Amino acid sequence: MGAEKSEESTEEGQIPEIADDAVFLSSETVDTPVVQGYDFNNGVDFNAMMNQMMYTGFQATNLGLAFKQIDAMLDWSLNDEPVADDEEDEFRSEESRLSVRTKVWLSYTSNIISSGCREQIRYIAEHHMAQVFITTAGGIEEDFIKCLSDFHLGDFALDGKTLRRRGLNRTGNLIVPNDNYCKFEEWFEPIIDKMHDEQEQDGVIWTPSKMIHRFGKEINDPRSVYYWCYKNNIP
Repeated sequence: MGAEKSEESTEEGQIPEIADDAVFLSSETVDTPVVQGYDFNNGVDFNAMMNQMMYTGFQATNLGLAFKQIDAMLDWSLNDEPVADDEEDEFRSEESRLSVRTKVWLSYTSNIISSGCREQIRYIAEHHMAQVFITTAGGIEEDFIKCLSDFHLGDFALDGKTLRRRGLNRTGNLIVPNDNYCKFEEWFEPIIDKMHDEQEQDGVIWTPSKMIHRFGKEINDPRSVYYWCYKNNIP
């Protein structure tokens, strides 16, 4: 058939030009940070570990970016901004501008309180590191339930029907005895009845924040998130 060689063909042993360009292409200079994880030869330094997340790569970098954003929120004051020409007199001095801080809104779902993350949320409330808390009804009641009874570790694969026959409930891989809810109702109902009487007799208007503060006052337990919201007047 005598087919002629293609112009793209090469001599034996010669690398095709297109492959040569792809493999041996010179790199441009990269001026972004170098990927490097934390060196535990330096000991267990949690601040350094968290800072190094930024340079670890993959999802760890996103965690590092979150830390950076939180630091910016906590560190900011009005003094970081230039004084506007029309600024009110009370906010012109350095002292007054340093006193104006970020108002941090913290929101979370009830499973955060169901889990051990509750203790981190409680720390934030205790030290007034957020100014507004937003959560679901479950995120309120489970905090009080855990002051009255314990949650236990289980397994995601445990059969809910079998557990229920034993008076147990499964929340993910957590086990919550049914008695916990009974104890909560016994604690909760007299408080609600008294609040109802105060509304009827004294005209108290119960907003969600007022109700939660009242429950935090009544539980009187420093393990509670909402005890500290009450103490620090966090809505």
